[in-house]
Amino acid sequence: MDIRWKWYYRLGFLLLLFIVLFVFIKLQALWMPVLKIFFAVFIPFIIGAFITYLLHPIVEKLHESGLHRGIAVFIIYFLFFGGVGFAFYKGIPAFIHQLRDLAENAPRFADQYRGWVDVIQQKTSTWPDGLQSRIDDGIIAVEGTLDKLLTRVIDSLLNIFNYAVIIAVIPFISFYLLKDYTVMKKAAWYLTPRIWRKEGVLFLRDIDKSLGSYIRGQLLVCASIGAISSLLFWIFGMRYPLLLGLIIGITNVIPYFGPIIGAVPAVLIASILSVKMIVITIAIIIVLQFLEGNILSPLIVGKSLHMHPLLIMLALLAGGEAGGILGLIIAVPILAVLKVSLIHVRKHFAKKTETKLSGS
Repeated sequence: MDIRWKWYYRLGFLLLLFIVLFVFIKLQALWMPVLKIFFAVFIPFIIGAFITYLLHPIVEKLHESGLHRGIAVFIIYFLFFGGVGFAFYKGIPAFIHQLRDLAENAPRFADQYRGWVDVIQQKTSTWPDGLQSRIDDGIIAVEGTLDKLLTRVIDSLLNIFNYAVIIAVIPFISFYLLKDYTVMKKAAWYLTPRIWRKEGVLFLRDIDKSLGSYIRGQLLVCASIGAISSLLFWIFGMRYPLLLGLIIGITNVIPYFGPIIGAVPAVLIASILSVKMIVITIAIIIVLQFLEGNILSPLIVGKSLHMHPLLIMLALLAGGEAGGILGLIIAVPILAVLKVSLIHVRKHFAKKTETKLSGS
């Protein structure tokens, strides 16, 4: 086949694929209810599989050191879920208390915020009308974004309590997945078509090498930063230390932009208290970023992704535009999977070309 016709064939295939995707999106009223049921049923298994993926390397190391696999699973299972359960047992009442206190003081924060807005509008009242209207539109947009974000946080907390039974099933799923990991691996091997087995194993191995250590290390770093920030806020008398530490820990997952996003609520609450608390809060955030950037991340995460910072920033901008905060969090893992996928696709086509050349 002529090279030109090959390109026509590929372009036609891409065009047909886009048409199918377009029709599929237009018919989402039909498949969306089915997808919701699917996620409701399988989300505990997905979360349990993710926890198993995080804990499995530790279980394997203990097993390779001579410990019986069942005992290794029980030790890691008990330490992980026991620690998480104890943290929830001690942390949720304090978290709810701080959240309730924040809600009670919300009018005070709103008045303070409205005072800042009035000052900004007074200072910019002599500016040209076009610029003044843009500032007003920006303030309204910020207010709308904050309102939507607060609504999402409250809805998420309510959903967590609504799905308490489903959450309670996750530890049992993780236990059996860890215990029967080898059996699950063999089952996946035999269920996979024979022609895909070898390349599939190599593909998953490369994804694990590129992404596994990054995810495990990043979660450990974020948990450490969240705990240290809560402790420092509590020591220096900052209000809502647990709540602010949780926000800083979660947003720290996002490279480059995460520390800025996590610092904004802390600085806003500190500004209500005193100028001294603003200075203390900024100093704590600077210390945390120095600790994370120079000690924790190099020691725990390292350079597991092997990607240029500009490429990561591009992925973050695209993820933030497409999915907001959630898009920022999953942008880098998706980029790592795409990178490995493109490398394997290139190798696959290179092998096909070599086979054709050798055959001819």
